[in-house]
Amino acid sequence: MAAVIVTQGLSKSFGAQVALSGLDLEVQEGEILGYLGPNGAGKTTTIRLLLGLISPTAGSATIFGLDVTSQAPEVHRRLAYVPGEANLWPGLSGAETLALLGRVHGHVDGAYRDELIERFDFDPAKKVRSYSKGNRQKLSLIAALMTRAELLMLDEPTAGLDPLMEQTFRECMRESKRVGQTVFLSSHILSEVEALCDRVAILRNGELLQIGTLAELRHLSALTIHVTFAGEVPDVGDVPGVSAVAVEGQRLSCELTGPIQPLLERLTRYDVRELLSAKPSLEELFLSHYGGAGGTA
Repeated sequence: MAAVIVTQGLSKSFGAQVALSGLDLEVQEGEILGYLGPNGAGKTTTIRLLLGLISPTAGSATIFGLDVTSQAPEVHRRLAYVPGEANLWPGLSGAETLALLGRVHGHVDGAYRDELIERFDFDPAKKVRSYSKGNRQKLSLIAALMTRAELLMLDEPTAGLDPLMEQTFRECMRESKRVGQTVFLSSHILSEVEALCDRVAILRNGELLQIGTLAELRHLSALTIHVTFAGEVPDVGDVPGVSAVAVEGQRLSCELTGPIQPLLERLTRYDVRELLSAKPSLEELFLSHYGGAGGTA
């Protein structure tokens, strides 16, 4: 599978402020990559560098094997971008805006555009100035998706959407993946990333902290165990990998990192009434990375 996006040591500083530092990243064809981090982590800076809107301080980036700075026009013909906050023409109608953006891009699937307008419950006859934030975001999403671009660059794409429209967006992303489009999804909505993405990259203070599948990243966080006993509650604090032990009545809770067998051997010596285990959510993973590290989740 070919890499669509490749960055090598990609960095950007604004004076003394380091916005992105030494980013090494590959996004594969047909993949949905979640790019996760709090405000100020460097997500939007990364996208602006990839779009050629700003120049890197150091390092390089290519999309489809093309340099994003020197070959930006060729790159842009093959991608579509949804900004977190769209600055559109207030005097144009929604339909006129879609027509203009379609001509700028050069390709529009008209039937799919009309389908998207219906699915997003969007009124294209109104002027942009009259749209709510959510409707302006719908307009940006329709404009990007109607191009059927090979690569979708999405920066907080569901900002302002209500829960029903968020579900519509997720359906569209799954359809994009089925037809082979690549998606770079920058978001701080953890449930969105968890529902859609093949891999997740976690950014902190301009540096790539971790990247991997959700299954791989879950190994970085403990398993949560809850056990209810009919009688005596055992002491498990000395079991390898066990931490954060708490006992309330007949109920024991703890965190487990590593193999579960040593803990099970201890527990089965006692009268266990109920045992529950839970994998960490993406939110728990995110907080485990940022907790006490100076980031703001």
